[in-house]
Amino acid sequence: MVPRMADSGPDISAMSFEEALRSLEDVVRRLEGGEVPLDESIALYERGEALRRHCQARLDAAQERIEKIVAGPDGKPTGTAPFDAG
Repeated sequence: MVPRMADSGPDISAMSFEEALRSLEDVVRRLEGGEVPLDESIALYERGEALRRHCQARLDAAQERIEKIVAGPDGKPTGTAPFDAG
């Protein structure tokens, strides 16, 4: 049986966005290289999908924290409001 090397990587939930993105890029490079056996390719694809979901969740969380500047009638900043507040 072929070892499932893709499962042996670091815990995805503990990764920063940058670490997860680097790992995802490595997975893509390995898959695109075409030198990985089928079983390992499947495991790599599954890990890549988990990494993609983790990156998307981190981006979504960051977007929720973004604030926009609220300008008063004179055009000067008067404070901030949540990103998604109309």
